[in-house]
This record gives sequence, C-alpha cells and structure tokens, in this order.
Amino acid sequence: MKPRSTIEEINEVFGKIPPQAVEVEEAVLGALMLEQDAYISIAEIIDTRSFYKLQHQQIFEIIKSLSQSNKPIDLLMVTQELRNRGLLDEIGGPLVITKLTSKVVSAAHIEFHARIIAQKFIQREMIRISSEIQIKAYDDTLDVDDLVNETVSELVVIQETGKSNETTISEGVDGLEKRITWNQANTGLSGIGTGFYKFDKFSGGLQKTDLLVIAGESSQGKTSLALTITKNAVMNYKARAAIYSLEMDKIQLVARLVAQETGISSKRILTQKLSPSEINRVSITTRIIKTLPVFFDESSTSSIDQICTSMRRLKMKYGINLAVVDYLQLVGSGLKNKSDEAQIAEIARRLKNAAKDLGISVIAISQLSRTTNGNHRPTKSRLRGSGQIEEAADVVMTVWRPETYEINEFDEPHKGILTFGLAECLIEKGRNIGTGSFLLKFNKETTSFYDYLPDYELPAQKKDLEF
Repeated sequence: MKPRSTIEEINEVFGKIPPQAVEVEEAVLGALMLEQDAYISIAEIIDTRSFYKLQHQQIFEIIKSLSQSNKPIDLLMVTQELRNRGLLDEIGGPLVITKLTSKVVSAAHIEFHARIIAQKFIQREMIRISSEIQIKAYDDTLDVDDLVNETVSELVVIQETGKSNETTISEGVDGLEKRITWNQANTGLSGIGTGFYKFDKFSGGLQKTDLLVIAGESSQGKTSLALTITKNAVMNYKARAAIYSLEMDKIQLVARLVAQETGISSKRILTQKLSPSEINRVSITTRIIKTLPVFFDESSTSSIDQICTSMRRLKMKYGINLAVVDYLQLVGSGLKNKSDEAQIAEIARRLKNAAKDLGISVIAISQLSRTTNGNHRPTKSRLRGSGQIEEAADVVMTVWRPETYEINEFDEPHKGILTFGLAECLIEKGRNIGTGSFLLKFNKETTSFYDYLPDYELPAQKKDLEF
C-alpha cells in the first residue's frame, strides 16, 4: 500500500480537521509585507512548509525569495513576483494580497504568531509521521530497524523545528572564561585525554564538538590507534564511547582491546589455545573491560543516517561523549546517483554536525590513496575520495610506520631516530591547535600504541613538542 502523502488524505481516515491557524497565517503574511525587516525575525521559526494553505505557502515562498535577493518586500513587489511566476490568479488575484495587508497594522507580534504557525505544523507532521508508520509497520517487506531509524530521524527533525541557536558574544566570553579557569585548576586537559602525552599537551585532549580524522594507508595502524585512544579515554579519563566498525565485529574489537592490556596478540586470543597463565591474564582483563562504558551498535553501521541516529540515541540513553567510526569510505551516504567524492563529503559533514549537535568528540578513520611518487610519508592531500573530509574535520592526523617500507631512519623533525618499533603521527590540520609531528611506540604483536618513552622518561626531562 502506498503511504498517504498529504495531511488532507490522512485526515480522511480520522474524519477530523487538521491542526491549523489560517487567520494567524494571514496575519503573519500581512505583517511581512508591511515591514521590510519582519522576515528576518521569523526566518528561523517557520518556513514555507509551515503554512497550512497552499496559497499561503506560495505567497511566503515569494517573500522568502525577495528577502534572499535583498529586494524590497511589500504589496507591490509580492504581487508582481506572483504575476511573473504565473501564480497570481492561482492564489486568488491581487485582491487577496491587498486583504492580507489590510488585516494588520504592524508586525509587533509577528514572532508570537509565527510560533503558533510552527506549533500547528509540528502537530500536522506528527499526525503524518504516525500515520505513515502505521501503514509501513504492516508491510512485512520492510526492515524494522530501517523503519525505526527512519522514524527517529523524522522525529529529530521535528524536534529541531523553530529552534534558534543564536547566542551573544557575552555567552561566548563566559564559556571561554570557564575553559580558562578549568585549565588553570586542572591538568590543562580541556577535553578527553588520549593517553598520549604529546598530543594531549598540545591539543588539550579530544574536544567537544570536534571531528578528528585519523588517516593512513592499509596496515599502518589507524584502527589500532583509534582503539588505543578509545581504551585510554574510557579507562583513564571517564569517557563513555560508542564504536561503529564496518570491518570488525564486537568480538574482534574486544579481542584487540584485551590484547593491548595483556600483551597477548588478538590472533592468538581468537584462534589458538592459550597457556594457563595467559588464560588468567585474559580473565583478569575481561573482568575489568566488562565494566567499561563502551557501546557497539552493529545494526547501525551501514549508513550515515543510522550511525547518526544511533549516536543520538546512545547520547540520550548512556551519555556518550566519544564516538569512533571505522571507516569513512565504507559508510553509505544514502545519496543516489552521486559521485564517490560527493558521498564522502556528505558523510564527513554529517559526522561533524553530529559532533557539534550532540556536544561529543567524533573520531573518523579514513583510508589514504597510495602514493604515486614513492614517498610513503602521508599527507592530507591523499585522503581517499574527497578533499571535503579535510574541510569538515577539525583535526586531521595521519599515521605511518616507516619500517614497513624498509626505511630505517626518520627524517626531520625526528632525524637520527631509528624507525624500528615506532610510528609517526602527523597533525596535518588542527583548526584550533596548529600542525606538527610526534612519535609513538608500536607493538606489532598486539597492535598497541604507547608513548615514545625516550622523549619524557623523567618529568624534568620532558621535551617540548616538535611543533
């Protein structure tokens, strides 16, 4: 059965008049044509779809178009634009426009009236969505998880209708002063610690609303780096994390976390018989890990819509403040007939918006295109699929292990240091922190990253960052 698409068709079933406020709509349209700046005050509250009558939608769309073109908004301009578009007779002729302006004397109460229109629109949308859900719920060919995600997404859109995020510079200053005060009284970590001294000292940790992209070629350790950061954040900095992996299931991910803590490779943990002492180490570690606030949602890893919906749900239910997505190029965008670049750009943009809207940190893993000039040191220009990833990200960090390319010594700024057992992390973009490079120790057996100890063995000997 085809879902009903209009509020009138839906209400045939219930025999009721849809929620509406036609007279208020007329007052708002009249006020918009009386005062030039009235549109600005209600632009964030209502839109074309908010109006119940089709004629009112058409008139409001003209007013909106005039405002966006910086043209005068008055009776004459609206009438002329309707005539130019062949809509004047459809809405009832010039007399209808004249009557709208004659019903109000000013735009003094336009915001209050606009909120009434928004409220009625939300009511109609809830009726529409609930009716379509009922119809789709009877359709056995539809996947119930997709239906739930679709419903949640639509309800979230309704929830945001008419909300304004405008703030004053005073509020911004207050937030900055709180951040500075906190930094002075604490360790300087204004965000979630990663457990890596140099990165945390330089960045203040993983910041709320930030999108961190970790990129690298295959087998360089980007997923392991993200997991190590997550483990450190949860175990040592009270983070609550969600992990979305399109490459590994939760058992494989947990095996990697256990490997990092026990020193036993995840391959052996997953596939081989362990010694009694190893069993004991694994048992002790799993008892600890079981209590950690880490969440997996394997049903929500196929599309960006599902991932963002799951993040919102886990934020509301468990208070997550960190999410990891592995990896960008495998996530579905939901965009049909679009290039790979356009789809990846949309995914990166949605993840950044999710971080900002939910007030969490998001780590997204990305593949790098293989080098064509023989230089394997990674650069952000090699982000596979889209330069738009760089645009959306607050921080882009690439990782590589030169020893895998038979390179024995690092170049500047780490010249003279042998590459064996080490990885270089390059902050290629830092929206608020700048760029630079630091080294980490890498255990190939357990795919674990650790601070590079020679750089800060004793507190008095801690070196400044190579930035």
